[in-house]
Amino acid sequence: MNIEIGKKIKQKEGYSAFIPSPFPPKGIFEVSQKTLIKIAKADRLIGKLDGTTIKSALPDLDFFLKMFVAKDATSSAQIEGTKATIIDALETDAGISVGDTDADDILYYIKALNYGLDRLKSFPLSLRFIREIHKELMSGARATHFSSPGEFRKTQNWIDGTRPDNAHFVPPTVDEMNRALDDFEKFLCEENNALPLLHIGIMHAQFETIHPFLDGNGRTGRLLITLLLCHKNLLENPVLFLSTYFKKHQKVYYQRIEDYHNGKIEDWIDFFLDGIIETAEESIKITSQIRQLRDIDMLKIQALAKRESESGILVLQKLFSSPIVNTKKVMQWTGFTRAGAQKVIDRFVKLGILHAQSERTYGKSYIYREYINTFIK
Repeated sequence: MNIEIGKKIKQKEGYSAFIPSPFPPKGIFEVSQKTLIKIAKADRLIGKLDGTTIKSALPDLDFFLKMFVAKDATSSAQIEGTKATIIDALETDAGISVGDTDADDILYYIKALNYGLDRLKSFPLSLRFIREIHKELMSGARATHFSSPGEFRKTQNWIDGTRPDNAHFVPPTVDEMNRALDDFEKFLCEENNALPLLHIGIMHAQFETIHPFLDGNGRTGRLLITLLLCHKNLLENPVLFLSTYFKKHQKVYYQRIEDYHNGKIEDWIDFFLDGIIETAEESIKITSQIRQLRDIDMLKIQALAKRESESGILVLQKLFSSPIVNTKKVMQWTGFTRAGAQKVIDRFVKLGILHAQSERTYGKSYIYREYINTFIK
């Protein structure tokens, strides 16, 4: 069943813009039995993932949650053309970056997500909330043009092409955008009108259709997915992100958003749910691997002498959030002298936990490679 999300209307300037219909249109939540079964499967896997992370026997849960966020931030930034990798971002975050990268894009994404999760504890879903997220995301970040952080656009934008009349997609004009945003805000707040995952999936596609910012719409829209998963209490911890899935299937992602514009709502929802299922299964696997790795490396450290073991446990816990380090970082964690910190690092290298990033002597950094590999393989 096709539902009219909107239609292209020619403007006086000569180009055609996509003008959304009043939203949500009648019947948008009516899906097939097949889709309902898939929603149930996705719900079950999200619940399993949430339970796995909560009951993972990891007292340092908050440490490795940062890596899930970093992985998503990297993929989301790369969809927009960022070349930096998760390792570049971790090095920049640790203050040991060795070259010029656009890793700041990734760090701004992490900052915006953390801000949003905290803000939702006391602030309602609203257009103001979305503007605040965009401001955190884009203030100082790389942009294809002036992004007006935290402000909805006041001029026409477009996707692909050099101007609106040769663009692949032209979002609504400013007046129509403001009307569509009013409908969108009401939709956000009417959370009990649809199954949570259906509501979130449609939210993302409609937000990308409206495209209310001059830049950063994709990153903001992907952030909103995870924020709503937590807001709706589907997740207690932010461990499910779809940016890696969208990047892996980038051409299909764009095609399904276009299908949504053409009223093929269920085609988009089917793709979105496949992403939830695939990502949840992968995250469950990663969580299990991390638990096993932690147990193995903890046993290695506990076999050391008491004093060495105590400092080693502290450093291992810290490595779950900052898996690329140098002597300065370990000094900060332990309060040791430079020589003492280097001894801890050398001990970790000997145990096979840390590996040198380069052969240079001065300013050498070390990587918890097996841990990072669980997120990027």
